[in-house]
Amino acid sequence: MRCGYVAVLGRPNAGKSSLVNFLVGEEVAIVSHRQQTTRNQILGILTEKDFQIIFIDTPGVHHSKNNLDRFMNKTVRNAIAGADVVLYLFDGTKEIDEEEKQYIENLRGKCENLLLVETKSDKKTIEKDIKPEFCVSVVTGENIEKLKNQIVKLLPNQEAIFQADEYTDKGVAFLISEKIRGLLLESLDKEVPHGVAIVVSNFEERANLTNIDVEIICEREQHKGIIIGKGGVNLKKIGEKARLFAENLLGVKCNIKLFVKVDKDWREKNVEKYYN
Repeated sequence: MRCGYVAVLGRPNAGKSSLVNFLVGEEVAIVSHRQQTTRNQILGILTEKDFQIIFIDTPGVHHSKNNLDRFMNKTVRNAIAGADVVLYLFDGTKEIDEEEKQYIENLRGKCENLLLVETKSDKKTIEKDIKPEFCVSVVTGENIEKLKNQIVKLLPNQEAIFQADEYTDKGVAFLISEKIRGLLLESLDKEVPHGVAIVVSNFEERANLTNIDVEIICEREQHKGIIIGKGGVNLKKIGEKARLFAENLLGVKCNIKLFVKVDKDWREKNVEKYYN
């Protein structure tokens, strides 16, 4: 069979996580309208009769401002180094600036199997100097099957790396923590959500109930109040949605407790503590 790793690259909000989730058929990565949503190198696994595609959904390529940004860009470099195929996605509704053009040209020199993919083809697109191999849409499904078939052709012939029923290499605790971070991204304004890290501090599975304790780490005392919300309403809503997600994932009742803690400037000082 054909089996290999496919790195999915692009600027923040290019649609990387949406494409990976669509192809895999499961929610393995956060999808949000906010930029820089993905922080970790997340694997989504698509297995069919004759092939296995292991997608590496990477953080968006962007300028480094702090240690978290540098960690994210290092993750992208590592993904390219270990990939059999590289997909570079760019948003069909936006212009490509000179910096991005140069990045794409650099990729051409480094990646033997590089596919340029224009996303959001269901919306009005802007004519660009760089022509993609595929224009796709996760809303309509346009050209995604063709893209998948082309990826398979470029993969090496080898045995499957993962079991047929595995769709991610991440554990349940990680998926729950990412779901909570995604809910925070959607419910909070401006800079607050990007200063948040999620830590599952306790995961206790019993016969009919799983107890999960989650720490929400923020950078400022005032951010803590915003996350909790007036009368705890925001935290309560997030906890309820996270509980439903966990129960669907595990198939048993779950009890999720959320704790908000302050670690000042953790993105600059303590990145390794929360991301390794």
